[in-house]
Amino acid sequence: MKAIRRFTVRTVLPESIAPLGRLARNLRWSWHEPTERLFTELNPHAWESVHGDPVKLLGSLTREEIQQIAQDPQLVARVRELDADLQTYLTEPHWYQRTQGPDAPAAIAYFSAEYGITSALPQYSGGLGILAGDHLKTASDMGVPVVGVGLLYQAGYFKQSLSRDGWQQETYPVLDPDELPLTLLREADGTPARVSLPLPDGRSLRAQIWRADVGRVPLLLLDSNIPDNDDAARNITDRLYGGGSDHRLQQELLLGMGGVRALRIHSRLTGAPAPEVYHCNEGHAGFLGIERIQELMDPAGDAAPMTWGEALAEVRAGTVFTTHTPVPAGIDRFERAQVEHFFAAGLTPAVAVGNVLDLGAETYPGGDPGKFNMAVMGLRLAQRANGVAKLHGAVSRSMFQGLWQGFDVEEVPITSITNGVHVPSWIDPTVWQLAVEPQENDLDPAARWRKIYEVPDAELWATRRMLRERLVLDVRERLRASWKKRGATDAELGWTESVLDPDVLTIGFARRVPTYKRLTLMLRDPERLKRILLDPQRPVQLVVAGKSHPADEMGKRMIQDLVRFTDDPEVRHRIVFLPNYDIAMARVLFPGCDVWLNNPLRPLEACGTSGMKAAINGGLNLSVLDGWWDEMYDGQNGWAIPTADGKASTDERDDVEAAALYELIESHVAPRFYGDGSEGAAPAARADIPAAPQDAVPHQWLAMVRHTLATLGPRVSSRRMLTDYVQQLYVPACVSSRRATADDGAVARAGAQWIDRVRDAWPGVRVEHVDAQGVHQEPQIGDELGISAYVDLGPLQPEDVTVQVGFGRVSESDHIHERSYAELQPVEDLGQGRVRFSGPITIDRSGPFGYTVRVLPHHEDLAGPAELALVRNAAD
Repeated sequence: MKAIRRFTVRTVLPESIAPLGRLARNLRWSWHEPTERLFTELNPHAWESVHGDPVKLLGSLTREEIQQIAQDPQLVARVRELDADLQTYLTEPHWYQRTQGPDAPAAIAYFSAEYGITSALPQYSGGLGILAGDHLKTASDMGVPVVGVGLLYQAGYFKQSLSRDGWQQETYPVLDPDELPLTLLREADGTPARVSLPLPDGRSLRAQIWRADVGRVPLLLLDSNIPDNDDAARNITDRLYGGGSDHRLQQELLLGMGGVRALRIHSRLTGAPAPEVYHCNEGHAGFLGIERIQELMDPAGDAAPMTWGEALAEVRAGTVFTTHTPVPAGIDRFERAQVEHFFAAGLTPAVAVGNVLDLGAETYPGGDPGKFNMAVMGLRLAQRANGVAKLHGAVSRSMFQGLWQGFDVEEVPITSITNGVHVPSWIDPTVWQLAVEPQENDLDPAARWRKIYEVPDAELWATRRMLRERLVLDVRERLRASWKKRGATDAELGWTESVLDPDVLTIGFARRVPTYKRLTLMLRDPERLKRILLDPQRPVQLVVAGKSHPADEMGKRMIQDLVRFTDDPEVRHRIVFLPNYDIAMARVLFPGCDVWLNNPLRPLEACGTSGMKAAINGGLNLSVLDGWWDEMYDGQNGWAIPTADGKASTDERDDVEAAALYELIESHVAPRFYGDGSEGAAPAARADIPAAPQDAVPHQWLAMVRHTLATLGPRVSSRRMLTDYVQQLYVPACVSSRRATADDGAVARAGAQWIDRVRDAWPGVRVEHVDAQGVHQEPQIGDELGISAYVDLGPLQPEDVTVQVGFGRVSESDHIHERSYAELQPVEDLGQGRVRFSGPITIDRSGPFGYTVRVLPHHEDLAGPAELALVRNAAD
């Protein structure tokens, strides 16, 4: 019988355990092990059946069970103790309050299309969302005043299962927000707070605002599934990365523009300070800058309206943009006419549509004039931008160099901050107790990880085996459930009880499955892989998981190819594919794997934080030198898979790199894991950890594990990442923003006028002539040259520009390498806008040497010399 109406009945808790509701609705429980353990122990069977969701757990308890809990004095005391701990956590000063001065922002808005915080709130698809979730959780732990903004998807991302022949199948279970750890933001009269955007044809897109409390950090999620919308508008927030191009554009308009409006409502209703810095995590939320410009051009109250240029200058000063993609194909691009259609409906009445379109225009060699590029808009709307690893920063500078023509690639103003992972979320509690020293003072995080050097090898080895065994048991359960969904009967599945072995070297591979991540590289030589898996002395087992985007047929084919290999009775006890990879699976998978495999096409991995999560659990990485591994591999924390020459064909490259992978496993990884049998027995060092039945403790392997934990632990931590964001981007952006907004935007207004003046004059700026004094017939190191540049500035003044001489070693093509720069000073006004600039340089190296001169705009409010993308080189 089907219900004709559905509603959610709230659980009413007795006063003695009423704090359980607060503990359940603040997502800190997802990384605070004592709170999670409390919910687990309330009803272990129910906890498992609700998949670790405390809100659903409380809703599943009967009146009798609730009364029983309320009458248990020990449970009541634990509830009150944990509630008091949460209140202290929410109010006491943390790192930010103890270390940051008056220049630090009072609030930072963080926009992202997805957030991976807990499997109980499935609003993520992969690494971008997990990173965003870790960003918020770390901000909470460190006291950084972040407020998150995103969308609430009715079905989240899809759930993955397999057909009988191994083809990925997707389902989209609809989520009930009332059953999620969310609170609806309401006006003073109790009605839901809402934002509204005009759409073409007189329609509107409205959304209500849900709030998730991520520790100290509020996360605002916009939900268009409300009765006020027509059916099309209700479905805008139906699925993460779902629908066609129009659908996706409307999601991003709601996220960016609606998100800013949601922030304003949240501040009005709660008294929270308005953000001083806006962080756009990837291009999906780029329209947030357009909304802020609209606010400044058509302000509320007594503020004087700004021009487009003035508003753009003020918005840019306080905006940070992070790009996560290393390939142009990964960027959202819309038809220019499509964007124009939506903005012509009145989204920004004070802003000319042409100005909006210019922000996303691909005005560089190879660009498509018919496209609107979200990443390009994000870069143009932000004074500060970064990639997510050192290598990715270099790749990004190369990819976007066309926006800064005339500058060398290393001068493109995109820096890098390497991603990190939220350690309390991803480290197993056993490893935490073993390897990490709790400390009151968090100013020296590296010191915490040195505790691992005090742990005896026997205890560390026994712990690693215990975690591996737990993974094996979890894999067997998941594999059996997967096969039953594929149509197998219980009678056919007896073999699953002996899948994997807790004493065998275990390699993990789990991530999204786009083609560049090469899920099936391990299958390049199936017979050799079989020999590795089935080696009688040094066997290897593989646990593989990952989802392919529903529209990615090639990714799905890769999954099917791998599944068919794992179905082979000869090897199915040594290699498994687990469908529906999510946070819950990952929390068992990372600690249980000895080695984490990553073999993308270099340099297409932006960062790749899965290997970081393995590292903080004592796993060693076996990876191509890409993403974070390129900068943190040191020869003692894992292995680097050699990459083929870039001139190799696709097949040649895959052959070479697969062969290198097999060789590393056979000749280096497995021998070190199994040792040589002479290193001594491995008794348990603690009563709660069973002794490992393996004959020997591999001391060299454990030395690598210990080194990994001690050295990588603090480096891959998101505390290091967020410290970098605060010091390198948030505080400087706040300083710029406050200066730009002071006195009704006086600095922004003056700066915009200066920019307009410089841009108008720049086509006439040129270096007429350069000469040098002091050049000997046989110059030597230490010789000083006097350089003079004769520059036509037109209507500009010398203080509007910087004139530099760049010098260094030159190549056969006269390109200057290992450059140094010296600034030339104005020494003579030659009249009619012509000025002579002079200064010395010193020859500081032998070999071919050369110099050149260039002119750059100069203003105290520019974040860097390339910001305006204006340069006049002597050779121009």
